Amino acid sequence: MAIQLDVQIATEDSHIPSESEFRGWAGDIQSSGAADNACLRIVGMDEGKHLNSTYRKKDEATNVLSFPASVPEELGTGFLGDIVICAPVVIEEAVTQGKDIRSHWAHLLVHGILHLQGHVHDNDQQAQEMEALEIAILHRLGVENPY
Repeated sequence: MAIQLDVQIATEDSHIPSESEFRGWAGDIQSSGAADNACLRIVGMDEGKHLNSTYRKKDEATNVLSFPASVPEELGTGFLGDIVICAPVVIEEAVTQGKDIRSHWAHLLVHGILHLQGHVHDNDQQAQEMEALEIAILHRLGVENPY
């Protein structure tokens, strides 16, 4: 089963993919349950900075934040959690790193969803495993290796 995605776009920019593009990318990620779903919120710099400061104690916006749900499995909601992507940071990174903007958006969405599924990159081995998953998913989406 594929990941179902609720999309909230809370900022304006011409470089933000459409809700259907985000849903399409998420739909190509294998879910761990029968009906996994998540919420994606696209934010501007102020909200991105506020969330990163509040939850990670870092006084700057970051590209993607993942907030795994803490719903008991026995409730069977299938809700994985929330992903927040900061549009200005994504666009700036894509430009400065010479990456295709749409590909960078897809990569960060995949990265966020993998975090919701329990993947981490706290050490070298975990990072290599997570990167390999990201690369494989992005390949299916027609996106080049971002690393």
